[in-house]
Amino acid sequence: MLPVDDYPIAAYDPVERPVMLQGWKHLTYLHWPYDPAVVQERLPRGLEVDVFEGQAWLGLVAFRMERIRLPRLPAVPYWGTFPETNVRTYVRGPDGRPGVWFDSLDITRLVPVLVAQSTYRLPYMWSAMDISVENDIVAYTARRRWPGPYSVSGKISVRPGRTIPIASPLERFLTARWGLWTRLGKHLAYAPVEHGPWPLQNAELVDLCDELVTAAGYPAPNTAPLVHYSRGVDVRIGLPRRLGV
Repeated sequence: MLPVDDYPIAAYDPVERPVMLQGWKHLTYLHWPYDPAVVQERLPRGLEVDVFEGQAWLGLVAFRMERIRLPRLPAVPYWGTFPETNVRTYVRGPDGRPGVWFDSLDITRLVPVLVAQSTYRLPYMWSAMDISVENDIVAYTARRRWPGPYSVSGKISVRPGRTIPIASPLERFLTARWGLWTRLGKHLAYAPVEHGPWPLQNAELVDLCDELVTAAGYPAPNTAPLVHYSRGVDVRIGLPRRLGV
């Protein structure tokens, strides 16, 4: 495994030929420590839970997806911009490569749900969602439509605070993740992701009422979350590569 201090603030592998471009904006991270065994039992064969000082971490991440498009083509306004909220954890692949494992991804557009389920095999859900920015409060709401469990909902409100000039080792562990792991058929696959360093801010949690974490199969968190906010980054996503596992 890489030492924690080696989680870089820039991508391991530049995505020279992206298959998709998009922006991740007005992003809020909520993170809780979990017993690694609780996370490991939900992972497919070949993936190992990644830990920081003996703890696994589970994230609830809400943001606005903007201007999804193919290279050299314009974004389609309605289909290319919408809110997303995902439940995620952090893993190592069979080659030791760190990345993100998604337990659920809720978005408001049904067609992208179907496309993402059939291509990257990610657990996308169709939900009614909203993001509002009023005064100094950023608020996110979600209510799941399909697939079930139905009527699962979430609400997050945060007050962004000061800019973090240098991310701590834990903050790099949680945010310096330059790819995602998924399964394509019987094989694990890794898709590289490239973007600039996250402009992180501390944030105050104003309100939280969430059912997405427990709907993903985890026990409810029993501690207050670690909270961060970011104005966002522009992202280049590469083609998934299968591994023989």
